[in-house]
Order: sequence, then structure tokens, then C-alpha cells
Amino acid sequence: MTDRQIKNIRTKIDKIKKALSADKRRWGGQYDDSRGLRYLPPEQYLKIQDYSGALRYFNWFQKTFPDEIGYPDFLFEWTITLYYTSKIKDAEKKAYQTFFSNTYYFDKFFNRPIIPIDKSESSNWQAPEMADNFAYSADQSALKDFAIWLLGIIHSDNFAQTSKSFIELNRQLKDEPVGPKRSEIIRRLNLVEQNCV
Repeated sequence: MTDRQIKNIRTKIDKIKKALSADKRRWGGQYDDSRGLRYLPPEQYLKIQDYSGALRYFNWFQKTFPDEIGYPDFLFEWTITLYYTSKIKDAEKKAYQTFFSNTYYFDKFFNRPIIPIDKSESSNWQAPEMADNFAYSADQSALKDFAIWLLGIIHSDNFAQTSKSFIELNRQLKDEPVGPKRSEIIRRLNLVEQNCV
């Protein structure tokens, strides 16, 4: 990437930050951000491999939007950032969050076929089609070390057991009507997620 390209990306990041500041002023100290601008900077930081800049942004995001988790791409970018800033334990937790938000992203990242699973997908973000436009691949040279690390996570016994439980509980949840049994499945599903993050 040329210096000019890097400068253009930094300019784009600055414009997004200025737009977010204007949004906050407009709404009297609160953010509306109905355009979703707050999710855009990490991709730009990763393009120029500015992982410390991305980490500062994620720290700001977490402080500013404490109740928001983010969508799968955003969580994956957060995982990459944590890995490349040597926050390995946090990166592992964020990898699990990414998987919980969309079980197909890791297959897409490693160029494996995406096979839809008959399970509950409570939002569009969890659908297999969401992985169609996923911008990251284990083939990208900038992500080679990350890909090796992520493969180690995926091949761990803990991930195998956790992903199996998560998928099985979502299969049970898919057709279970509202009632005590559904509530119990949701409780167990929440426990699986909480044990990893």
C-alpha cells in the first residue's frame, strides 16, 4: 500500500469520527448514528495494519456503546485487533463471540464450504448468507499468523465442545414454542455463551 493510499484511509477514518462527533452534538450528547458509522473504522484501521489505532477505537466503542456487541464482521475485526496487539486471552473470548454471532464466518475465513445448519437464527446477522460478503480470508498475507492462531482455537477440545453445545441448543430452540422448556433452553444457551466471554 502506498503512502497516499494510507493517507486516504486515515482521512476516511477522520471523516467518520467527525461525523460521529457531529451526530453526538446534534442529539444533545447522545448518539443516534442510524447510519451505523460507528462500525466502519475498524475495517479501515485493519487495511493499513494500524492495530494500536484499531484497539484505541474499540476501547472507545466499548466505553461509548457499552450495551452493544456489534455484528459478526465487527467482532471478527475486534478479534484480529486483540490478537495483533498481544491481548491473546481477550482475542480468544472475542473469537467465541464472533462464532456465537455467526457460526459460518470461520468456515468462510478458511475457505471451507458453507453448509446451512437447521437451527434457530434469531437475527439476519446469524444467517449463512451473511458470510457471502465477508472480507477476510486465511489466504491474506497480513492475516497468516492470526489464521494459524485461530485454527488452533477452532481445533481445541473446548471449542469443539462449546460449538457442539451451542449448535445443538439452537437446533432445539428453533421449533420449541414459548413455555418452560424454551426458557430452559435459552438459559442453557446463555450459560454456554457466558462461560466463554
